[in-house]
Amino acid sequence: MSTISIEKFIEGIPKVELHLHIEGTFEPELLFEIAKRNNKKIKYSTVADLKNAYRFNNLQEFLDIYYAGANVLIEEQDFYDLTWAYLAKIHTQNVVHTEIFFDPQTHTDRGIPFNKVINGIYRALKDGKEKLGITYKLILSFLRHLDEASAFNTLEEALPYKNWISGVGLDSSEVGNPPSKFERVFAKAKEEGFLTVAHAGEEGPAEYIWEALDLLKVTRIDHGNRCLEDGMLVQRLAELKIPLTLCPLSNLELKIVTDLQDHPIIEMMDKNLLVTVNSDDPAYFGGYMNENYLGIAKALNLSKKQITELVKNSFKASWLTDQKKEENILQVEEYFKNN
Repeated sequence: MSTISIEKFIEGIPKVELHLHIEGTFEPELLFEIAKRNNKKIKYSTVADLKNAYRFNNLQEFLDIYYAGANVLIEEQDFYDLTWAYLAKIHTQNVVHTEIFFDPQTHTDRGIPFNKVINGIYRALKDGKEKLGITYKLILSFLRHLDEASAFNTLEEALPYKNWISGVGLDSSEVGNPPSKFERVFAKAKEEGFLTVAHAGEEGPAEYIWEALDLLKVTRIDHGNRCLEDGMLVQRLAELKIPLTLCPLSNLELKIVTDLQDHPIIEMMDKNLLVTVNSDDPAYFGGYMNENYLGIAKALNLSKKQITELVKNSFKASWLTDQKKEENILQVEEYFKNN
């Protein structure tokens, strides 16, 4: 076993990301560039002013600025540039596979055609696979603060692109928008062959996690921190090996935890939950995958063995084929053995 530092260990280990909103990767520099290109005014005069606005007290405060930023995305090339910038970034961090959320309603509600959004994102994902070797899955997320009819319309618009989209998810303002609101939409999506995931138990109660499992039939829970409030739920998640896609820096920035030392990830691992580390909206929350791993590792004094377990969990929880999962997990184990 080598004595490389935890920082170097995290940098070098092959990783997978399972909880990433492509609109949440919109770095201020690119946002200004695209706004200028599209003659869109933004209320911040400099990159520094915009970055200073990235201080949030809760999920809704973040969403307000997130949607304002997305307003400058208009042309197919904008969505390509946004996605390519993310892929180029994670390539430097040894992320080899990513499963990306996109929020079509954020754009179609502004009059941007669905096909412009998905064509730009998909072209970049294809280029990322060919040029950078990063494999991917694409997940369409419904905005839970909008109504069921809007979600059904979005699902209809997605059907011609079924070969490009692997699954559907549920995001945006959680409190007051339970998964049950979208039970029929998710049933239809499953009928059409989509896999299902949902944000639940971030700011919303543990009950929302039950609903996501029982009504939406999800294969993964995004966030899920509040499952710990319900012992029976923890037992069920552990028995069924339902993955939880945790996002440490997001939890810190949105005040789900007030200090990373209070993050429940070790408690969850001790309870045999299949937990994973992800970046959520890295442009807004101060870090991509390496920063999330490093932040949680330093705060909780994680060992290389624990970091390796978390990375292996992410491959297990991914939508890669069983053979690909095995190949990647073997590489991770080999890396651990040598470092």
